Amino acid sequence: MSQIPNHKRGLYLGTVPERAAAKHGATLLTLDHDLDALPAAGRRLTVAEVAVFAADLANRLAAAGVRAGEHVVVYKRANFDAWLLATAAARLGAIPVLLSPALPAPTVAALLRRLHGPHRPHLLTDGPKLAELAGLPLDELATSVIGVAGAGRGVASLARLAGSPPVPPVYQGLDEPAMITHTSGTTGVPKLVVHTPRTMRTRLRPQLVMLALLRRRETVAVSVPFVHSRLFAAMSLVLMKGMPTLLLNNHEPAAVATFFLKNRPGLIEALPNSFLAWEGLADDPRRPLASVKYFSSTFDAIHPRTVRRLLDASRRRAPQFFQIYGQSEVGPAVGRPYFRRDTHRMDGRCVGFPLPGSARVRVVPRNDRRVSATNPGFIEVRWDGIAKTYHGEQERYDENVHDGWWRTGDVGYRTRAGCLHMLDREIDTIPGVGSSLEIEDAVLDRLDELVELVVVQGPDAEPVPVLCTRDDEPLAPARWQAATADYPQLGAPVHLPLAELPRTATLKTRRVELSRLLHDRL
Repeated sequence: MSQIPNHKRGLYLGTVPERAAAKHGATLLTLDHDLDALPAAGRRLTVAEVAVFAADLANRLAAAGVRAGEHVVVYKRANFDAWLLATAAARLGAIPVLLSPALPAPTVAALLRRLHGPHRPHLLTDGPKLAELAGLPLDELATSVIGVAGAGRGVASLARLAGSPPVPPVYQGLDEPAMITHTSGTTGVPKLVVHTPRTMRTRLRPQLVMLALLRRRETVAVSVPFVHSRLFAAMSLVLMKGMPTLLLNNHEPAAVATFFLKNRPGLIEALPNSFLAWEGLADDPRRPLASVKYFSSTFDAIHPRTVRRLLDASRRRAPQFFQIYGQSEVGPAVGRPYFRRDTHRMDGRCVGFPLPGSARVRVVPRNDRRVSATNPGFIEVRWDGIAKTYHGEQERYDENVHDGWWRTGDVGYRTRAGCLHMLDREIDTIPGVGSSLEIEDAVLDRLDELVELVVVQGPDAEPVPVLCTRDDEPLAPARWQAATADYPQLGAPVHLPLAELPRTATLKTRRVELSRLLHDRL
């Protein structure tokens, strides 16, 4: 540790702000919310100020007892300061562990226990989350509890440590743990994904190539969870490239429209389901999406209807929607752009082609038959960007590695042109259904009333469509029957309010949990 690293080989999160400030110190970051850890900072920060804040928070954490090589769990309400606090911990050579604020207390306890080793982790939290953890034996689970804001008595206060002596940055080795995030936990307790400087830097390669194609510097709007590994990649890119950045915490369409009208982004990166929720902005007479040249979604496949409506809402010449397929363990694997002229024939299952400088992808048989659209195989990925391990679960990690290839858990096939088609998660496949996601794409395209549609396995192994409508209005049976005439295998639809869908922090539906709910309900 502590040797000056080769930044072309490794991404060192702790010094990203000060490196960026040296080139682009005046570039602005604009937030739609206040920072819990720095309440006086305001909502418009220069990169130079961000660098000062990150170093100051690192000094405070050091004064609170955090040392290089220790785990610092960041578990607090959603806020951009989660990124700042993790960056500060990384500056000390500590390993930030980012936990979604949506995780319940029992899951947090399980993950804290999994982090036990030579040292128990530090827990960096706030008052509201500490109240949720009130029933846990935190003195047994964590070395210390550090309060960001209003954490209460008996908790070290980060605010009171302002002005702590400066501490120099500490660097890990290229292949040592540098950050830990977690999987979506759609099937149970999430896995803790270990990233290293090498894996994080590798994942930037294809995105650096794509950014180089931009003809001018655009204002970038980022609406992804503050604890997701994707945010750390996105922030590294926009800071080092000096791109003005908008950071959203309020994802409600009305608030988003107001924020975009005031700040006019040229590029938006958001979750697929956020874009789905923002479709209605295309009809807003104020045109809040008119300034957008590029839309980008990295988390999951996206519905063609959503892509079409968003591109139609732009008033820029030749706007593009760039879809990237990947996962927390892999990073970006394949991708492709869509233009207005493409959307009328867009296949939502075609998630893209290998990206320049990115991973190799293959599809291997699940049986003795050749992989095809009717007999999909396992999607596997290979490159240096794959996460190092699952912390505390090496055997579980190794189960996904096959001759050096990482098995993603998705099934699909490749076309003759090389496009990867992702049909379903293996665990979500339903007998007699070629692709649940394909059905969802088609039916959403036919029914504007739907804001979400999820096909899951019902109590008798039949495919049950669970639908959510705008304002929870009832859907006319004749409309549903006409839209689903091509899919006679579907069971009777179940209408749920969108708020009742079990979701992950990245707004993916927890299909296994939804299937269990149907078993209890039907």
